[in-house]
Amino acid sequence: MYTGLLHTHNLFRWLVLIALVFVIGFAFVGWFKKRSWTKRDDLWGLLLTVFMDIQFLIGIVLYIFVSPVTKAAFNDFGAAMKNADLRFYAVEHILMMAIALIIIHIGRAKSKKYSASWKKHRAAFIFYIIGFVLILSAIPWERAFI
Repeated sequence: MYTGLLHTHNLFRWLVLIALVFVIGFAFVGWFKKRSWTKRDDLWGLLLTVFMDIQFLIGIVLYIFVSPVTKAAFNDFGAAMKNADLRFYAVEHILMMAIALIIIHIGRAKSKKYSASWKKHRAAFIFYIIGFVLILSAIPWERAFI
């Protein structure tokens, strides 16, 4: 079960990153070229948040119930904080991904709130790029290609 969930989590990472690249690109072009907000922009923002939510749910299941890494960290949390790998998975990864998820959801909500298209694109770009940077910094790249 652990291996299957880990591989699913790994695959969904790529869906999230691809969706982020698209929405950031659309938002950047829309903002600076003052393009109108289209159904495509809304659909890609929705896909991004759906992919992020699914990815986060899979990660939570791994984190709380299945992962031997987090189980080891929770057995002796003090020792885990002294071990960079255990600390990364027990605290840093989950915290940064939760913040990225919140920021991306805020970006989606803000982009729906404004009436001017350029403001929608600007909000989407700013929040999605912040989420993208957080996600890139919290991905365990040594395990990215398992």
